[in-house]
Amino acid sequence: MTRLSVNINKIATLRNARGGNVPNVVKVAQDAENFGAEGITVHPRPDERHIKYADVFDLKKVVSTEFNIEGYPNKAFMDLVLAVKPHQVTLVPDPPDALTSNAGWDTKNNFDFLQEVISELKENGIRTSIFMETKLNLIDLASKTGTDRIELYTEPFAANYHIKEVAVKPFSIAAEHASKLGLGINAGHDLSLENLKYFAQNVPHLNEVSIGHALIADALYFGLENTINMYKAQLRVETWN
Repeated sequence: MTRLSVNINKIATLRNARGGNVPNVVKVAQDAENFGAEGITVHPRPDERHIKYADVFDLKKVVSTEFNIEGYPNKAFMDLVLAVKPHQVTLVPDPPDALTSNAGWDTKNNFDFLQEVISELKENGIRTSIFMETKLNLIDLASKTGTDRIELYTEPFAANYHIKEVAVKPFSIAAEHASKLGLGINAGHDLSLENLKYFAQNVPHLNEVSIGHALIADALYFGLENTINMYKAQLRVETWN
């Protein structure tokens, strides 16, 4: 079954708004795992506006499921992940001032760069995933970089969910294509209780979804434990896997 990784960036955003350590990022990560999350995702940015680099080291000590660190592979990020050695690093093409991830990698123009970064990560025993849109020619090139997986950028699916059959089709095709190339399939960005089940039912070979903003927002109403169980229920469907 598709694994649920909970992105806890928004917990850090709330903590940072007031200073101090409330809510406690590490405690929330532990609670999320105890409530059934199968992974914890963080995306430390250079300005540390949510997850701080120190949080990453603290989380490494306690995360018992799968630790996934997202980010743009500049020197500071690479130094961090090579020191921490999470289970997975997800490479995103965000500029430092990006509000949130809003595009996948252009693997044609960044091929040599990605190949070098991925080689270094894999030499250190870290599974790699790269953030991708559904363009098949770019997925072809992604497979040649040496990455283990791609993470499909699902904002276009979420934005067009009102025509869900049309919205999901490129993702179904892309996932099938990537799987034939030997790539694992992750997905994330704007997945929610409204659209997750349909996505999981219609996208083949889906290993993992990473969900933060919607899940944490829902937890304000339903509580974290109930919310995680609600999201896992959306994934408990007859998928292509």
